[in-house]
Amino acid sequence: MKLLKNCLATIRNAANVCCVQFSPHSTHLLAFGSADYRTYCYDIRNTKTAWCVLAGHEKAVSYVKFMDSGTLVTASTDNTLKLWDLQKTSHCGPSTNACSLTFSGHTNEKNFVGLSTADGYIACGSETNEVYAYYRDLPMPIASYKFGSIDPISGKETDDDNGLFVSSVCWRAKSDMVVAANSSGCIKVLQMV
Repeated sequence: MKLLKNCLATIRNAANVCCVQFSPHSTHLLAFGSADYRTYCYDIRNTKTAWCVLAGHEKAVSYVKFMDSGTLVTASTDNTLKLWDLQKTSHCGPSTNACSLTFSGHTNEKNFVGLSTADGYIACGSETNEVYAYYRDLPMPIASYKFGSIDPISGKETDDDNGLFVSSVCWRAKSDMVVAANSSGCIKVLQMV
């Protein structure tokens, strides 16, 4: 087994970092979400200062995902997702005008509920034990699916969520399928119709 032993760069952030993501479209771009309500993008060839800082969420940024080379999606515990146009960012100070759309409809105030993107679609979980699908041009959900919970006596699925939440989601690229899991360990493969 190989060991990770070469540190190529170190970035220091004042607040806790909640998530990190390399851009699949660039060999140098890295983004991370922070408990200070901001998303930071760095060019790893120059880690002294952020390439841009995206400001607009009202709570911690729990997930970041690159949709394409110029677009980033962020999730926050402020009950929103935001779509960011990286071409509209400022290299001096927070970029508040780079947010091109805010998505709402799901509930996310305390748990990390997952975020996934593929082919212009966005999926996220909800603290209502549902998975939501959005499209990059529409601020409201285009689809949702409610998980049931298992009644401990009958063993049958019920509509009561019992405090459960969808904790992880993943789109299958170039398809209409998403896999979602909830906090009780139930995993569902879903198809959008």
